[in-house]
Amino acid sequence: MLDFRPIFYVLGLLLLILGSAMLAPTLLDLSLGSISWQGFALAAGVTVFAGGALVLTNRVGEVTLSIRQAFLLTAASWIGLSAFSALPFVFSELRLGYADAFFEAISGLTTTGSTVLVGLDEMPKGVLLWRALLQWIGGIGIIVMAVALLPFLSVGGMQLFRIESSDKSDKALPRIREIAGGIALVYLFLSGLCALLYWEAGMTGFEALAHAMTTVSTGGYSTSDGSLGHFDSSSIDWIGTIFMVSGALPFVLYIRMVRGEPLALWRNGQVRYLLGFLCLVALAMALWLSREQGMDYGHALRLVAFNVASMVTTTGFATTDYGQWGSAASISFLLLIFVGGCTGSTSGGIKMMRFQILFQVMRRQFWRLFQPSVVFPLTYEGRPLTEEVLGSVMVFFFLFLASVAAGTLALTLLGLDFATSLSGAATVLANVGPGIGEVIGPAGNFASLPDAAKWLLSFGMLLGRLELFTVLVILTPGFWRF
Repeated sequence: MLDFRPIFYVLGLLLLILGSAMLAPTLLDLSLGSISWQGFALAAGVTVFAGGALVLTNRVGEVTLSIRQAFLLTAASWIGLSAFSALPFVFSELRLGYADAFFEAISGLTTTGSTVLVGLDEMPKGVLLWRALLQWIGGIGIIVMAVALLPFLSVGGMQLFRIESSDKSDKALPRIREIAGGIALVYLFLSGLCALLYWEAGMTGFEALAHAMTTVSTGGYSTSDGSLGHFDSSSIDWIGTIFMVSGALPFVLYIRMVRGEPLALWRNGQVRYLLGFLCLVALAMALWLSREQGMDYGHALRLVAFNVASMVTTTGFATTDYGQWGSAASISFLLLIFVGGCTGSTSGGIKMMRFQILFQVMRRQFWRLFQPSVVFPLTYEGRPLTEEVLGSVMVFFFLFLASVAAGTLALTLLGLDFATSLSGAATVLANVGPGIGEVIGPAGNFASLPDAAKWLLSFGMLLGRLELFTVLVILTPGFWRF
């Protein structure tokens, strides 16, 4: 019999933290004289009450989890936190329906960045702060989950990054708790530095803080309908580009740098692949854009570098409607949705590690066609790749593409056009934010979609954020048999 008490106990603790976080926008709106503080206060009260009730009624000693409990806790945490994070949107003066509110909340916590809100420039600051906080909280939660939990659940090849590996060089710090603490310090430092630079570049203090939280978390929520394009600043664009990429790098490597390995980032294959890919795509696309649009190459490079970095790191900011660049650009950005950053970062997508492994498998297969007797060992960062890891990565690719296809079909059946359906299914599964086309492209949003589509896309965000397996395994009958 599966014991749910540890799951409810931990979920209760998380809800207490979430309810406490709601006090920040409550106090901000109260100080500014906005009536939205009442909605935040009510939501905080409901959340703290629910969290306290779960903690008090499910007290356990030392929390130990079986693999099945860990799977359930992971999914239940993201669903439960999203459900209560939606309450401020419902109770505030926005008065969103719950489907819209849940969509906005889960998009924030999963750092997807898709939105149903319009009129951000005139919106209460408490609401804008809450959206930024959701992404900032979700960002650090994603990193800790990727480092501490998913490797032990053998999800999608993540077992490569198990902390208890006998290889001492894999241990950035001796225990998971210390790693989480180190990640939090790095996360705070990057967020603070990003906010300071944004402020120096011309943002107000509030804008700088909000955008720093959504940049480092690779979330993409903005305080303006025009996203970062609202500021029309070269400095802000380049600062955003740098910190989006910073958020897409493995945070454990930052800890190693601080602890005496200054070249830890550069020595990592994922990082080199990501940076090389970004530079190659940005330079090539900027050259194409300058020739096709007659644009100055420097200006084209600024636009392309920012928007390509935003798409690849799954941040979702935009400085221009790249859908107006032509069909070639639209197709290119659609393909970039799938890429993603590095494992152990805040970004979503398929991620560089899996592409590296896929390319090795493809190369081995080509060699075997004309040299069947040659032994072609597969390694990753100097470690041999086991059949378990290879199988997990290959199944992940299949499930990712199958999920995009299924989501596209379902959205089409709900009445959406093909471009909206395909890019919508892809962008939520990769946790990117904007899609392609006039409806959900960088100049649009998801407000006009039917509620059924929003619930489906919300599920897609959860599925992508938890690396597919963590959710799908719970839906299998065998999971509940024992």
